[in-house]
This record gives sequence, structure tokens and C-alpha cells, in this order.
Amino acid sequence: MPAALQKVPFLNSFTDDQLDEVLGSSSFLQCDVGDSIIKEGSIDSRIYILLSGDLEVRVGGKAVTSINRPGDVFGELALVNQDKRLASVVAASKAVCLAVDQKFLQDIHPREEDPDFHAALYQFVARLVAKKLDATSRRLAEVEKELKALKEAAAPAPRVPALKKPKRLVVKKKAVAKQLPARIGRALPRKR
Repeated sequence: MPAALQKVPFLNSFTDDQLDEVLGSSSFLQCDVGDSIIKEGSIDSRIYILLSGDLEVRVGGKAVTSINRPGDVFGELALVNQDKRLASVVAASKAVCLAVDQKFLQDIHPREEDPDFHAALYQFVARLVAKKLDATSRRLAEVEKELKALKEAAAPAPRVPALKKPKRLVVKKKAVAKQLPARIGRALPRKR
């Protein structure tokens, strides 16, 4: 087995005999920048393993994440739900992927005849999906914190009530003069 494949956790899930058959049902894809590996809305039965390069995941034409670690597996949900692809995967650089055709694997290893093989395959996919779900949950928590901070920063300052204009105080000099001690009262000018 080539050195690049020895580091792929997906392939470590199988016995040597099973691995020979997995690789026998696989093909290498050499991709140039812009090549589509998976097209959103298409139906295909392949699981892919990135061996080198960088890939971009797009939903509705918008980039949502990247795949850039050798050994990363993508397209694994095709094994579980056999439905239309939910995203496109496009080469962001020159890339090499291993495409494993799981329908071919099912043909050469019918579930009824080789449950151990399918158990290993599904066990790996379950671990992979759990790992991706955990990473997504962590990222969502980060985004929620960022959103909260942005909302707090953008919130208007608390409204301070406007100051009221003081009322004009009218003082009647005579009334005040009577209340003040005699000295102070004499200092006030008298009306004429």
C-alpha cells in the first residue's frame, strides 16, 4: 500500500483482505483547480478520501468550509442515506483523492454474506459523522458567542432622560426679609 494511504484512518478500519477489495473498488482522481468532485443535487455512491491538495465545500454556490487534511473523508453520507448530495466539493488547488465506490463494495460483499465487512464500514462512518457533528457543534457555539458580542456592541446606549428646565423661583422680598435675621433683612434693597 502506498505511504499516503497508510495514514488514512478510513482504511485502517479493514482487515488486509478487506482492504485489498476496498482498494480494488477504488480509483484515484487527479483534480485541477475548479474541478468538481461532488456536485450538489447529484446522486452517486462514492466515498472520497483526500490524499493531497485543498478542496472547497459549497452549498448553493457559496463556500461554507474547506477540506485540506490528507486522510479527510467526505461524501460519507451517500453510504447512509443514498440521497442527493447536499453540497458540492470543488478543487481549490491541484488535488488527489481516492474514490471508493460503496455500491461496488456491496456487490462484492453482500451484507448477508459478509456482515463483518459492513460492520467495519458503518462503524467507521458512524465515528466520522459523530466527529463532524462535534466539530460543527463547537463551531456553532463559537458563532453564537460572536453573534451575542456583536449584538451587545451594536445595541443602542441606554436612554438617559432629558434634564428638565428648572422652574423660575419667584421670591417675594418682604416675606423673605421677615424670615431672615434682622441684619440680613436690612441688607436687602427696599421697594420705593
